[in-house]
Order: sequence, then structure tokens, then C-alpha cells
Amino acid sequence: MTEEQLLKQPADAYMNKAQQAFFYALLNRQRLALQQRIEEEMQVLREQQSNSDPMDVGSAEEQRQWQLRLLEREKKLLNKIDQALQRLARGEYGWCIETGEPIGLKRLLFRPTASLSVEAKERQEQKEKHLSKA
Repeated sequence: MTEEQLLKQPADAYMNKAQQAFFYALLNRQRLALQQRIEEEMQVLREQQSNSDPMDVGSAEEQRQWQLRLLEREKKLLNKIDQALQRLARGEYGWCIETGEPIGLKRLLFRPTASLSVEAKERQEQKEKHLSKA
């Protein structure tokens, strides 16, 4: 099934077997690509050589810190993909964990790891914004 075919399905077909299979394949492709990127970054980190020039050392350390931050973000995304796959296996994928309402196909295509509807996510962000000001 293509994205176009997915979006043309009637509303009462939401999260039917075909749609679940589509998102299962999408999440697994993203997971595999992410695992490959993580492994490549880990390999680059392992292969980095130490430099004796202080300017090179500083530059190399800055690059290393950037790579570590990137790896941390990618590992968090990998965990989100795994959580989405678990929700899919339990039949909970596509439904807002806060309200139980459909998240929506367009949102899931944009962010397959979404666990909140747009409205619930906006409420969460407003709450976080309010708490950070306090």
C-alpha cells in the first residue's frame, strides 16, 4: 500500500489490518536505517585518532561531542520506534495514549512514533511551557 492509497481509505477503515501492516513496514524500515546510522557513527568514533596539536585536539573533541549528542538523539528515536512497534503489536498504535482518540493518518505519516493526538500534544507542550516558566 502506498501513502496515497492509505490516505484514500475511508475513515471507518482506520487502523485496519492493511494500515497496521503499512505502519509496521514503515517503522521497521526506519528502525533498520537508524540502526545502520548508529553503527556507522559508532565506527567513526572508534576510529578517531588522537592528535598532538592542541588546536586539532580541541576541534576533534568538539566533533566527538557533537557525534555523541547525535548518537544520543538517535538512540532515543530508536526507543520511540520500538515503543511504537510494541503499541502496534498490542493493537494500540494510532490511538492517543491520553484520550483514546485516533491520532490520524497524516500525523502518523509525518511522525510514525507519535503516541499523542495533535490536541493532546499541544496541551502537553503548553503544560511544559507553563512549568518551565514557573
